[in-house]
Amino acid sequence: MKKIKALPAVLLALCLLISGCGNASSSLPEGESETDGTEEPAAVSASPSTDETEGEEDMTADVIEEAKELTLSEQAEAIRNELWAAYCEKERADETRISEDKKNAISMDGVTMKYGIKTVGKADENGLYPLYIALHGGGSDETGRINDDQWRQMASYYLGGVKNGVYVNPRAVRDTWDCHSNPESYPIYDRLIENMILFRNVDPNRVYILGFSAGGDGVYQITPRMTDRFAAANMSAGHPNGVKLESLYNMPLQLQVGINDSAYNRNKVTAEYDYLLEKLGKKYGGGYIHKTNIHIGHAHNFADYDDAKHEIVDDVSAFFRNKDYGTTKEVTSALRFLDQYVRDPLPDTVVWNLGVRASMRRTDSFFWLSAPKTVSSGIVTARADREANSVTIETDKVSDRSLSVLLSARMFDFTKPVTIVLDGESREVTPEIRREVMEETLAERGDPEWIFEDKIDLSSLFGEN
Repeated sequence: MKKIKALPAVLLALCLLISGCGNASSSLPEGESETDGTEEPAAVSASPSTDETEGEEDMTADVIEEAKELTLSEQAEAIRNELWAAYCEKERADETRISEDKKNAISMDGVTMKYGIKTVGKADENGLYPLYIALHGGGSDETGRINDDQWRQMASYYLGGVKNGVYVNPRAVRDTWDCHSNPESYPIYDRLIENMILFRNVDPNRVYILGFSAGGDGVYQITPRMTDRFAAANMSAGHPNGVKLESLYNMPLQLQVGINDSAYNRNKVTAEYDYLLEKLGKKYGGGYIHKTNIHIGHAHNFADYDDAKHEIVDDVSAFFRNKDYGTTKEVTSALRFLDQYVRDPLPDTVVWNLGVRASMRRTDSFFWLSAPKTVSSGIVTARADREANSVTIETDKVSDRSLSVLLSARMFDFTKPVTIVLDGESREVTPEIRREVMEETLAERGDPEWIFEDKIDLSSLFGEN
């Protein structure tokens, strides 16, 4: 691969890597702990000790010599590490974030989301934990007492199934039927995940969401709008209210319902959504991993929290079509389903329904695509071919071409042109490592996996029509 001269920033990045300041302190408690608003956040070292500094000075000459020539991909990686370390240092010192983490509450756009938090078990070999976001039942509630009670129950409901991880149970911001998916909720979920990465050593590729009843309603609504944030999701005893699921191509989903839960036709609608996910997988040639458990002998309540085997319908399609079906016993734990999956932040295929977006989120990006919120209809299917160094994009009823492709040196060879095909038209671009794009994309989502080196505006490349 072609080599180029290293930038000064690269040398700084390598020194930062040596100092190890790119990660949060891993001094979280082992076993189980609970934060109730009085516990200080985990300490983060702002600078190395004198001894460490002297050691680094001894190594500087060797580092500079090794960094004189770097491949483009190595240069990009070094800058990513530098930017992430600087971002963490800055954001961990932010008084608002510190207060949010200490008080277990985030206020944005006139609403406040409180949450409980517990850390269970040991971190992995990288010092990181999975994050489980558990949504309570309840819903429309004039006094808020039902939702408060359900929130308290959710503090422990799924907790027993967590082998190791950070367990967070948010309190809905309003007492409405759609309590977990109010427009103001979405930027708070983003902020919550960002804070968990910064202060609680959470792995951004192992963030899970699960919920029961009204919490299941929330999972249905949140996941298509924030698919790229989650490794997998579990929906129990909820109703989809007609939400479209095209965007779930890369996010495994488990659906659960009691066979006798006929309120709002939840039992049949759950089976219908199993069928819809099957259809989407065939239409888009893969993706849409899902499992549906219809619990025999149960209505609205059933066991989805333990590791025991429970009796469920063995043929969901037959149940949906009112045909004969049998039963089987399987583990229906929400946690065991989730734990199978790790997010791929840079998948080869992305399906994005632009009509299912959260209007108040601060980000306009979805995996490695971006579009302003004014583009609010149609479906984009994007496929990356890493060997061919190309991206093929097909649009279906998309209002305009105000789309962008976010290019990563981890996906493409930046020493060669990248071919972009949009609805049959082909163009070549010469990718560059653009520091301003890297800073912008990091600030947008606060996720180290989404620091992109270049951004290609398709309306400029192909024209607006």
